[in-house]
Amino acid sequence: MSRLGLRFRLQRRLLSPRLRQIQLLVCDVDGVLTDGGLHYDEQGRVVKRFDVRDGLAIRMLQRAGIEVAFLSGGRSGAIEQRARHLQVSHCLVGVGDKLSALRQLQATLQLEREHTAFIGDDLNDLTVRPATGLLISPADGAAGLRRQADWVLRCRGGDGAVRELAESLLQQRGLWRELNREGWRDGNA
Repeated sequence: MSRLGLRFRLQRRLLSPRLRQIQLLVCDVDGVLTDGGLHYDEQGRVVKRFDVRDGLAIRMLQRAGIEVAFLSGGRSGAIEQRARHLQVSHCLVGVGDKLSALRQLQATLQLEREHTAFIGDDLNDLTVRPATGLLISPADGAAGLRRQADWVLRCRGGDGAVRELAESLLQQRGLWRELNREGWRDGNA
């Protein structure tokens, strides 16, 4: 096994007790659920690309009883549409103060810091640090965020980062092995 592979396995093993406590996964959108690129159609509307494997991962987490929320400073219509498609009931867009919005969501759901994981990709996501039990970055997150994150994933944003995180959360609950054996029967995402 390579040094990098060993480092990732050790890092996940050290995080295992904290992963087991997570009941809320909050996802930034641009750079996490998408690759961060902005594509415009002929009418000037933003078109975003979402990874279907990340979507299926969100559905699996929901089935396992983990609440998933989107928290984004952006607002494009595509985020809200993706949230509806995945039945994500907490889709907070156009948010200027992510920390305040996250704390309000935690109060609504009656969840504490240690039950909350946040995955973000840039410096504006550092502000949620005081309200999270786990701060997570995709492999291509901003250097400042990666330095302060509890966990830097192997996958890039928009390219399986949420799936990688979800697999670890499901493994900690003993559900991943069964999904690998039995498969997923609830359609695509």
